[in-house]
Formats: sequence, structure tokens, C-alpha cells
Amino acid sequence: MKVILKENVEHLGHIGDIVKVAPGYARNYLLPRGFALEATERNAKALDHAKRQLAYKKDKELEASRAFAAKIEGITLSLTHQAGEEGRLFGAVTNIELAAQLKAQGIEVDRKKIVLPEPIKQTGEFTAAVKVHPEITATLKVTVLKAE
Repeated sequence: MKVILKENVEHLGHIGDIVKVAPGYARNYLLPRGFALEATERNAKALDHAKRQLAYKKDKELEASRAFAAKIEGITLSLTHQAGEEGRLFGAVTNIELAAQLKAQGIEVDRKKIVLPEPIKQTGEFTAAVKVHPEITATLKVTVLKAE
């Protein structure tokens, strides 16, 4: 089944793309959530008319994402955890905790968009990637300190 994307869908395409997907995926996920339209002749003509609006929306979204990424990159999260003699943590710092710390500072980020190669299990300075937009990834600085 061919659909026209109304929103950016990761691993599928960007706004305005005509993609072929499984009928169940379109019927049960993309269409009810408003991520896509069925690619009929009428919708294709409407798409041609709306291309300029979609391009404008995409540019605005990209600009807002860049500003949001700059805001995230300006932050250094400082966490204190119980740790052993050699700085090894009793537990780990995960993306869930990082999302909660960002929320406490007034920045809403979905925990699934914070990418850690592996949970942080050591004291020190680390970086985490935050997928703000499919084309933009911000770098979040994290400092883990030993609790006294």
C-alpha cells in the first residue's frame, strides 16, 4: 500500500514522501495517528498543491530543532551517585535518569531519544547523544560524581 507521509517517521521517510508500506502498518499505525494519507490520485494532487506548505513546515521544524539542540548542548548535567573505592557506581546512570534530570531543568526530552552506547557505571565525564530531529543530534554532557 502506498501512503503519503504527513510527518517525519524514523526509518521510513520524511514529510511529503510517497512510500510503500504493509497494509496493516498503514491501516493500524500510520493512518490513525495522522502520520500519513493514503496515496490516491486526489491526495497526490493535493500533495502537489501543499508541497510549498510542507517545505515551509519542514524548514520551521528544522530551525526549531537547531535551537533546541543548542539549548541542550549548553547544559552539563551533574549527577551524584554512591560509588566504590575506584569510582565504580553501585548501579548505573541510564537514559531514564538523564531524561528526568533534563525535565527538572525545564527541558522535555523523550527518554528514547537519549542515546547512551551503554549505561554509565563509572564516575567521570561522559557524553550522550540526543536525537532532536532525524537530521540533528545534540551532544549532552554528563558529569557523574561520587556521593560523600
